[in-house]
Amino acid sequence: MTPSPSNADTAADPRTPADSSAAVCGAPCWVSLMARDLGAALDFYGATMGWTFRAGSLGEEFRVALADGVPVAGIGALAPALQVAVAWTPYFAVEDADVTAGRIRERGATVAVGPVALHTGRGALAADRDGAVFGIWQGPLLSNWEAWRDAAPAWTRLHTRNAFDAAIFYGEVLEWACDRPGCCDVQYEHDEVVLRHAGHIVARLTSGAVEAAPDPSLRPHWHTHFAVEDPHGHAEKALAYGATVLADGVSRTGTWVRVKDPDGATFTLSATAR
Repeated sequence: MTPSPSNADTAADPRTPADSSAAVCGAPCWVSLMARDLGAALDFYGATMGWTFRAGSLGEEFRVALADGVPVAGIGALAPALQVAVAWTPYFAVEDADVTAGRIRERGATVAVGPVALHTGRGALAADRDGAVFGIWQGPLLSNWEAWRDAAPAWTRLHTRNAFDAAIFYGEVLEWACDRPGCCDVQYEHDEVVLRHAGHIVARLTSGAVEAAPDPSLRPHWHTHFAVEDPHGHAEKALAYGATVLADGVSRTGTWVRVKDPDGATFTLSATAR
């Protein structure tokens, strides 16, 4: 599990309330990848995305990916004993990881790992009622998190069986559309559920995934998008390093290319942020 980097990871300044998961209230705050071969993953994403990497607060088996010096995502080493699929996972900011984990279980979903203490906060990995995996994080966020949110170097979309049902589940678990300051707003737009924080789109929920589909990419899952200027150019670099291009096209938000990395993790290169 690779949670969001804390202020200690990104700056020496004291923590401020605005940089706390409690202030963000259910918004996606980070994405991470657990790779079977950390060195190979760093080589692939460094070449494909142009990222550089630095050690995080979780030790030598964890790296923070940087784009032009700005934190984008986390990549960690998957324990050899864990026989799980390699995948990009979004983390959602919560005030209390234990309380949120309780809500997840109460609603028929699964908490697979945690909550556990991780240096500066507490985190957990869970799966919703349709099997889509996500993380929760309680603690300090990366410095100037609002700028990361607004620039959206990485954002996430839930492909699920029924977006309305999923929105109800996540809304209850993560306190979306509540009356607390800083909570996320949920709206239905263009046949999908759109999640906003402070007016900025931070996630989308789309219906149509098939729970029993033999292809994992068609089952309910959270899918990470990385904003790049030239999706096809980055995809060509990915191919040279052993990736597979699964699909490409043009949507309302611009050109996109869906890629599977050499370890099996899928992600989308998008020409626009969201």
